[in-house]
Amino acid sequence: MPEFRLTQISDTHLARRLPALTGNFHRLSEYIDVRRPDLVVNSGDLAFDAPTSPDDLEFARSLHAALPVACRYVPGNHDIGDNPTAIGPTPPQLATELGRQAFIAAFGEDRWRFEAAGWCFIGLNSLVMNTGLASEAEQFEWLTAQLAAASGKPVALFLHKPLFLNAPGDPELAATAFRYVPMPARSRLVEVLGSVDLRLVASGHVHQRRDFTHSRVRQIWAPSAGFVISDQRQEVIGIKQVGLVEYRFRPDSFEVLHVRAPGQTDIDLDSLLG
Repeated sequence: MPEFRLTQISDTHLARRLPALTGNFHRLSEYIDVRRPDLVVNSGDLAFDAPTSPDDLEFARSLHAALPVACRYVPGNHDIGDNPTAIGPTPPQLATELGRQAFIAAFGEDRWRFEAAGWCFIGLNSLVMNTGLASEAEQFEWLTAQLAAASGKPVALFLHKPLFLNAPGDPELAATAFRYVPMPARSRLVEVLGSVDLRLVASGHVHQRRDFTHSRVRQIWAPSAGFVISDQRQEVIGIKQVGLVEYRFRPDSFEVLHVRAPGQTDIDLDSLLG
């Protein structure tokens, strides 16, 4: 395959009780139907809050199943629970094996690898990192094996949480410990990835669009497909707008296009919470 077209969506946060978010998803689906990429990847938070409302996961599953192209998924904190962190308060819902298995039952494996257009694509579950769950160690072992099998191909990584704000060694402040892959798992992951030709890290979670390069690796933060978060609740890091990201991969190169589907609206989280 000389070219591979991939569309990344993220943070759809679907729930039956929130029809405005369903509307944004339908606009997204219509756009995907027109564009017909080879694959859609949802980089997490498919559900609005599955740990407390399990039906959110089923509702998200039903809507994604109706998308007109093949899909792959990685879980977000609102799908299976959040990472423990060494700094800051304990998340209200920690990631659990039960939550992970519910996600797998609905959407398939929470980690995956495939090859296309001369690239190696890898999806990771960033929420099991630092949990001590058996699946955390299993995933690192699996990742090491998959990277060894990349055989020099350029690697594109998809996960829910960004690796870092600006650099791997950024301090893990209490206010942001939940936002990125937490230490010490981050250091271990960066070290493992250093053994391959990593070209792209694509994530979501922050609900802000951002695109920068660190050490020749392009870091893409996909915006939420569902809603934005006010400046009063969250500082500005990138661009606060809903949308998606389109990629075009060719052997040894790729292009990125930041897109907003026609009809998508910047719903504010405060309006959802009432």
